Amino acid sequence: MSDHLMNTYMRQPVTFTKGEGVWLWDHHEKYLDALSGVAVNGLGHAHPKLVDAIAKQAGKLIHVSNIYHIAEQEALADKLCEVSGMDKVFFCNSGCEANEAAIKLARLYGHNKGIQSPEIIVMDQSFHGRTLATLSATGNRKVQAGFEPLVGGFIRVPYDDVEAVRQVALHHPNVVAVLVEPVQGEGGINIPKDAGAYLENLRQICDAHDWLLMLDEVQTGVARTGTWFAFQHTSIKPDVMSLAKGLGSGVPIGACVAAGKAAEVFTYGKHGSTFGGNPLATAAGLATLNIIEEEGLLANAEKIGDLIRENLLAALKNTQGVVTVRNAGLMIGIELDRPCGELVKTALEARLLINVTADTVVRLLPPLIMNETEAAELVQRLSALIKAFLSK
Repeated sequence: MSDHLMNTYMRQPVTFTKGEGVWLWDHHEKYLDALSGVAVNGLGHAHPKLVDAIAKQAGKLIHVSNIYHIAEQEALADKLCEVSGMDKVFFCNSGCEANEAAIKLARLYGHNKGIQSPEIIVMDQSFHGRTLATLSATGNRKVQAGFEPLVGGFIRVPYDDVEAVRQVALHHPNVVAVLVEPVQGEGGINIPKDAGAYLENLRQICDAHDWLLMLDEVQTGVARTGTWFAFQHTSIKPDVMSLAKGLGSGVPIGACVAAGKAAEVFTYGKHGSTFGGNPLATAAGLATLNIIEEEGLLANAEKIGDLIRENLLAALKNTQGVVTVRNAGLMIGIELDRPCGELVKTALEARLLINVTADTVVRLLPPLIMNETEAAELVQRLSALIKAFLSK
């Protein structure tokens, strides 16, 4: 352990040395990865097609400036617009950068309409990143504490509450956009009661007031919920969508994707990124999308996610302390009636990688490639751990 790293992470006592599929190894043991680097490694570890694409690109060209045309960047933009139905893409390096771009785009959109102090509606329990603007938009006081003064221009309402958004419209004439996660990941795998109706109602409100509907799909996007993007479970299309995590399968990349009137807001000099969309990152992104398509991983994410939820419900039936098990594809939350952070450590000791978020929710984000046998092993290991924890 180095003494020279800033103490910004509560690291688990393990160092991994290699991976293959849904498995990771330290120097001695094999672990089942049900977290995927927090929804990043959708293709699992060391996927041969991805490794080949990255190696070939690294051998040709890793980085050139956005002063020049980049063929790989253009190919990935075309593919993203093909599978999303959106129009334009700005590439960056992470989810918070993608959300920063969306926030800047919304503010510029407002200024172009003559609104001098644009405001964006955001949600309780949301998470949009850790830059000053994105942590200000985030609905989590722990993330914000110590970084005041926060960035202004955000109006917070309860998640999954359309009426609260309508009330804001009556009293805040400077609103220009709504920023929302289709499923709240860090907030505890919170799924709207009627996810389709929620987004469709927000779409209607935004259209009525000439606002932008901006979806943070950093965690839900790139096949995680069983469609390319979570909004595709509904009849709507956003004006702006932020992506990252699973887009590069571990190679850092983010994207702010826009459609219609939002697609033309950024013009020359209004935004940029030194590394954003470089050849290596976009080659990894294009390979990721192609592999998902070739290997049928959209359908697999939905099938395996539902299977894990059903089997967990069966395994944990009548277990006192289990509140609910919910999922949107391979975003799975097991809510308990008490704080359960210690399960992360006991799971690690059982050679299983999980996460706990919102204090009481065990969060699973398995690789999109997980099969039924691996899912069964995950359920068997985790249900035993949860039962032992709740029986104490």
